[in-house]
Amino acid sequence: MNDEQLLRYSRHILLEPWGVEGQERVLAAHALIIGAGGLGSPVALYLGSAGVGRITLVDPDQVDVTNLQRQIAHSLARVGQDKVASAAAAIAAINPEPQVQALAQRADAQLLDELVPQADVVIDCSDNFETRQAVNAACVRHRRPLVFGSALGLDGQLSVFDPRRADSPCYACIFPPEAPPPPQRCALMGVLAPLVGVIGSLQAAEALKLMAGVGSALVGRLWLLDMRHTEQHSIALARRARCSCCGTPDPV
Repeated sequence: MNDEQLLRYSRHILLEPWGVEGQERVLAAHALIIGAGGLGSPVALYLGSAGVGRITLVDPDQVDVTNLQRQIAHSLARVGQDKVASAAAAIAAINPEPQVQALAQRADAQLLDELVPQADVVIDCSDNFETRQAVNAACVRHRRPLVFGSALGLDGQLSVFDPRRADSPCYACIFPPEAPPPPQRCALMGVLAPLVGVIGSLQAAEALKLMAGVGSALVGRLWLLDMRHTEQHSIALARRARCSCCGTPDPV
């Protein structure tokens, strides 16, 4: 690192388990962020400000005025722009160092099979069940850690799925693709603006820990936040032997 980087990232370097070595790992890392909306905004901004070397943003949507209540990477001046371009501009305004790839595309299986193997960590900030399943399946195929978050209404969820670990469940172990929930979108149900900030910030923290090699990740636990009553608790998760994604299929 040069003197400017030592100064810029000094508050992370001062952390006892982090140090220069952890920051150098972050500078050399590549993060793939799926979704540049409510969750993706704080994730992108915190990873960018922390100096993640390469950031790939994937989202097919454009900035709408209804997004501005909670999607803090965007601004009124960028309404109508691709969200990934808007988020990339927001990162650059804070820190011009990260190499940001902005892809205004849907995260389908073909694109994910191209992008996931290149990433050190994948952060799922999408807002629909189908995309979450596709991202999870790609992470299982390519053995990449996945930081999952969701926020709707006044409730949030967070977990880390790491297929490099034999004891780690995957997203499909907990939410089987063959049993999809009823469609839920914040356009119909609403979402508390600071809730996506809380969950997205925690996703960024888990991703940075993985990249820096610091602490232990939230593997094997689903962290739940109830903002209506400001209560939190976690549920122990186990890998499902017959999971259709990461398990052993039943014999034919």
